[in-house]
Amino acid sequence: MLRLLREPRWLGYIALAVVFAIACSMLGVWQWNRRAEALSAIDRLETNYDRTPTPVGDVLPEPGGFDLDQQWTPVLLEGEYLLEEQLLLRGRWRAGQVGFDVVVPFQTNDGAVFVVDRGWIDQASNTQQPATEPETPVGPTTVVARLRPNEGTIAGRGAPEGQIATVDLPSIAESLGQPTYTGAYGLLVEEDGAAPDDVAIATRPVLDPGPHLSYSLQWYVFALGGFAALAWGMRDELRSESLVERPKRARRSDADVEDDILDRR
Repeated sequence: MLRLLREPRWLGYIALAVVFAIACSMLGVWQWNRRAEALSAIDRLETNYDRTPTPVGDVLPEPGGFDLDQQWTPVLLEGEYLLEEQLLLRGRWRAGQVGFDVVVPFQTNDGAVFVVDRGWIDQASNTQQPATEPETPVGPTTVVARLRPNEGTIAGRGAPEGQIATVDLPSIAESLGQPTYTGAYGLLVEEDGAAPDDVAIATRPVLDPGPHLSYSLQWYVFALGGFAALAWGMRDELRSESLVERPKRARRSDADVEDDILDRR
C-alpha cells in the first residue's frame, strides 16, 4: 500500500479524491444552510402570522427599517388610500391563472405612506388589463396588513404606465414624493373589519423544509464514496500484482555441477 502512495499516478488519484470530497462537502453545507433558511421561514410564519395587529408606527419606528424576523407580522393602519396612485402589479399567479395584484399607497393619519397590496384580480383574456376594475375604498379606512419585505427590481423587467413588475418600494416612494415606508409593504388582511369583495386577498402560505436534509446527507455520502473507490482501486491493483507468478530458479543437483566441470576440460 505504501509503495502505491509513492507512485505519481496514485498521488494524482488521491488528489482527485480530495478535491471531489471538498466539492461534495461544500454542496452538503449549502444544502444544510438552505434547510436552515427554510426552517427559519417556517418559524417566522408560525410566530408572527396570527399575532394581534399593532400600529405600524410601533412595529416599524423607522420608515426605512425592517427586520426579516418581522415578516408576516400584522400591522394596523388608519388613514386613507391614495387612489390616484393605485398601481397594478403584473404577472401574478393564483390557482393556475395569471392576473394582477392591486397595489395602493395608503397615507396614515400621521402623514407617512405605507404601500398595501390589496389582493389579486383576474386578467382579461388576450389583454394586459384586469378583467374587472378594483373597488378600492374611498375616504377614511382602517386596514390590517401583514408585513412583507421590499421586492426590489429585476433587471430586464418593465411594465406599462400604471403597472409595475415588482414591489420596489424606493421607486414607489420616489414617484410619490412623500415620506414612505421603504423597508416593507403589507399584504391586505381586512378593510374596516372585513375582507374586500373586489379582490382575492393573499392566503396563508404552506411552507415545508423540503428535501434539503436528505440532499445534504447524500453529498457527504458521495464524498466518502470517492475515498472508498480510491481504496478499492488500490486494493485491486495490489491483489493483481500478488497473483502474477514469479519465475522460479531451478536448483541444480551435484551431478549437474560435475557435468559442467567435465565439459570445461
